Amino acid sequence: MQGAEPAAGVLYLVGTPIGNTGDLSPRAKTVLAGADRIACEDTRRSGLLLHNLGIKNRLVSFHEHNQATRIPELLEALENGEAIAVISDAGLPGISDPGEELVSAARGQGRTVICVPGPCAATTALVSSGLPCGRFCFEGFLPPKATARRARLQALAQEERTLVFYEAPHRLLALLEDLLELLGDRPIAVTRELTKRHEQQVGPTVDEPSNLLVIGVFKLVKADGSVGRIVHIRRHARRLIGRPDRARHVARLIGRLLRILIGRLFGEPSRLYIELVD
Repeated sequence: MQGAEPAAGVLYLVGTPIGNTGDLSPRAKTVLAGADRIACEDTRRSGLLLHNLGIKNRLVSFHEHNQATRIPELLEALENGEAIAVISDAGLPGISDPGEELVSAARGQGRTVICVPGPCAATTALVSSGLPCGRFCFEGFLPPKATARRARLQALAQEERTLVFYEAPHRLLALLEDLLELLGDRPIAVTRELTKRHEQQVGPTVDEPSNLLVIGVFKLVKADGSVGRIVHIRRHARRLIGRPDRARHVARLIGRLLRILIGRLFGEPSRLYIELVD
């Protein structure tokens, strides 16, 4: 049984809410309130979270651009007996966020590293998706460049486990097109705003692409299987994209997506109807 926390010279990885602040555990609050310093991605964002929780503590920035210089500082602090907590903007540090290299360095020096569990967007999206959860593969954010992204997807083409991706909204449609072309017609769940008031989950197949063009960071979950129906879209392109000059471009891109889908289902070209609504 562990003693009082936080303990001197221990590195704590603390899970923080991915949306709903009520998901922060009492243990996490105790560690954050008692740590000698808190390493975080964005001091302003984390500072607001801690302020709302009534926690006043020393914050130091720790992100991908400064971790090479920050890690030696944090290791020295551990050596001097400080209790250090690491948090990300949301979720568990080290899952598509800084933390992995610090943990490796601390372990390499024989330091104690303890995880205070908390929310994780990947597993939250997965277990609520309705897709197989027994075996899954987490890929995080795919490369933003099309060539590199498609190469990664091609390497995953034969993967039978459920795949979990993170994606930014402005790249979502391009990713969906690549998924259909390279991985085939599999059921999919797209989630956003997890644990928040306007949480949204779209699926089980890509039958409403217009619903996917919304604001937020997406978690995509795909599984093996076939799609079972033709698609008819009522497309609110101008409202969703926010740029009237891009509406027809978006419609054409959606049309290409669906022609790939229908072609795979029926092996021949099919008539497609897209309605643009102002």
